[in-house]
Amino acid sequence: MKIEELIENLPDNFSIVDRDLVTRAYRFAENAHKNQKRASGEPYVMHCLAVAGILVELRLPPPVIIAALLHDTVEDTPVTLEDLKREFGEEVAQLVDGVTKLSKLPTVSMDEEPIPVDGDGAKPAQTAAASEAPRTTKKDRELQREKDARNENLRKTFMAMGNDIRVVIIKLADRLHNMRTLSYIPEPRRSRIAQETLDIYAPLANRLGIWRIKWELEDLGFRYTNPDRYKEIVENLAERRTERETQVQKIIERLKALMEQSGIKAEITGRPKHIYSIYRKMLDKGKSFDMVRDLRGVRLIVPEKQDCYAALGIIHGQWRPIPMEFDDYIAAPKDNDYQSLHTAVIYDDGKPLEVQIRTPEMNQHAEFGIASHWRYKERSSKSDQAYEQRINWLRQMMEWYKDVEDAQEFIDGMRTDIFEDRVYVFTPRGDIIDLPAGSTPIDFAYQVHTEIGNRCRGAKINGKLVSLDYCLKTGDQVEILTAKHGGPSRDWLNTNLGLVKTPRAQGKIRQWFKRQDREQNLAQGRAMLDRELRRLGLNNVDLEKLAFSLDIHNVEDLYVALGCGDLSIGRIIAKLTDLEKNSPDPLLKPSLPIEQKTSHSAVSVLGLKGLLTVFARCCNPVPGDEIVGYITRGRGATIHRSDCPNILRLTDRERIVKVSWGENQRTYPIRLEIKAYDRQDLVGDIYHILTNENINLVGINLKVTDNLASIYLSVEVGDITQLSRILARIENLPNVLEAHRVHAG
Repeated sequence: MKIEELIENLPDNFSIVDRDLVTRAYRFAENAHKNQKRASGEPYVMHCLAVAGILVELRLPPPVIIAALLHDTVEDTPVTLEDLKREFGEEVAQLVDGVTKLSKLPTVSMDEEPIPVDGDGAKPAQTAAASEAPRTTKKDRELQREKDARNENLRKTFMAMGNDIRVVIIKLADRLHNMRTLSYIPEPRRSRIAQETLDIYAPLANRLGIWRIKWELEDLGFRYTNPDRYKEIVENLAERRTERETQVQKIIERLKALMEQSGIKAEITGRPKHIYSIYRKMLDKGKSFDMVRDLRGVRLIVPEKQDCYAALGIIHGQWRPIPMEFDDYIAAPKDNDYQSLHTAVIYDDGKPLEVQIRTPEMNQHAEFGIASHWRYKERSSKSDQAYEQRINWLRQMMEWYKDVEDAQEFIDGMRTDIFEDRVYVFTPRGDIIDLPAGSTPIDFAYQVHTEIGNRCRGAKINGKLVSLDYCLKTGDQVEILTAKHGGPSRDWLNTNLGLVKTPRAQGKIRQWFKRQDREQNLAQGRAMLDRELRRLGLNNVDLEKLAFSLDIHNVEDLYVALGCGDLSIGRIIAKLTDLEKNSPDPLLKPSLPIEQKTSHSAVSVLGLKGLLTVFARCCNPVPGDEIVGYITRGRGATIHRSDCPNILRLTDRERIVKVSWGENQRTYPIRLEIKAYDRQDLVGDIYHILTNENINLVGINLKVTDNLASIYLSVEVGDITQLSRILARIENLPNVLEAHRVHAG
């Protein structure tokens, strides 16, 4: 793109003065970046021009286009914000400052070149979490530093949403052009940037409803994270393109005739096929490329909302609808305000056809999302109201995260609150409550009102009592049972129990406990940690070292943080697991003798997944040996050492295949004791928990005295985190009094 082309593409509502400012901004950026080049070798200013071009397609106002042209000047050149303010005004300077703050992080002193964390060239920051921890290598520290800096950068991006949404839209356009030119970036940085795009930026564009940016970010991210599957889908689409386009054109003509007969004006087009969405459907539904339903799809744009339902009735009257494939996003819009009718029918040829029906206004919002607010100079009051509601929603959401200082915790919370699928449930009065998928009645209670959450003691779903770890489903009617007084339970913050899902509810629970006095929190935190360590059988934990690794000054502050909810038992256990990996004196000592076992499943045969394997008795290979496979007749592959005399004497070399050792997971034999009031199916419930965790049950012994059961289990666990999780889940079973680890002897 050249500047003349950008000026020609500017919206009609740009005045002569606006166009002159855009041209001046380009010349200013061209001069500032004159000695800089991109990885592709092209002048750096071409990147600025491309970002501005993306935003012109969204029809954003002049200050945003100007800021896009200048967005890297303060970060990468001697230009200052004062220079921009003097040349282009306060508003443009603030937008550039916002984008700069999202990208520009302090650098650290390292022997090697700092590892960039963004496609824009941002460098990692020195953080407390990446400080010199005992027994960690320099590479480990650099990777942790990179991760922490990347999370901090993303945290700033999210926080900026509450200040000026235009800053985030510029950032999305910046990321989109970086993805378009990602092939010039070397591996493994390219894969990491692509994965980050799929994890963060594409969902962010989706949450803002900007479909045009979202789908391209997804396709580009998929192209570099899974190139083989990407190429496979592209080739399949290309092979059938002509046939599919012919079919779709005939379908469009048929639909146009039907709509005209019914007096409905409709603009009908074929739906674009986005590669990543095809791949996701293949994964989600476990289907091959041939079975993915929406490879043939059409979209109807009709004048009014009532026309959408009229058109739907005509289509369902003509062709048989496919069960469970109808969605009414007009009556119940998606969380990003997307509205449309979706249906799938069996067409005349017996194959599925997916149809979307929407109005022009709905279509505009589906394509441009929150950016549609600026697409026309004259906007309706309804459009302004919808925009203000969205901005207020973003600002309110950000309020819950202002007190979260840990960048990793912030990002984990945002992933849950913003990027996950949603469920829509009802209050007893019929009000709709929007929550992340997997939310529980406690999450619902805090969403309705903080006091209802604090005093929640039970819940009814559709009139029936349920446990507080029940996962809400769309359409559920939820009634919260409350106490007159009291507060939340500390168990609600135990992630192993799955009682609370949303960061909002977790934050409110922590706030409640923070209001308790320090001595009470200290005592409570000490009791919680002592109880957990006793349950896990860990009596040699260095609490000072643990506090240091969590960036807490001393053990007393560790107890207080745990007692008030700032720190969870789950995070402590996860940190102990990390520390143990680098410790010569493991915390998780086996309760039982370790038996050396080599599983046949630990070997993978190149290109022959699932082939039966048997270890040869002549050479008895063990993990670590160089091995090969010999294809037998009817007995799969026999695994030999590569220097086995029988293999060396073979003349039929074509039946020898490459094999490798799979990942051997280290497990620890542990003995557990469970005390409970005896009941039917108690052992079955315990076994179900172990099965879900893929834990091997080695032995079991059960004693029942006066209706009190003592159950002794011998199991193999992977680490402390897994042990803590199963003990918490077992202890949460009905009738179970306690579950803990016991030592041999």
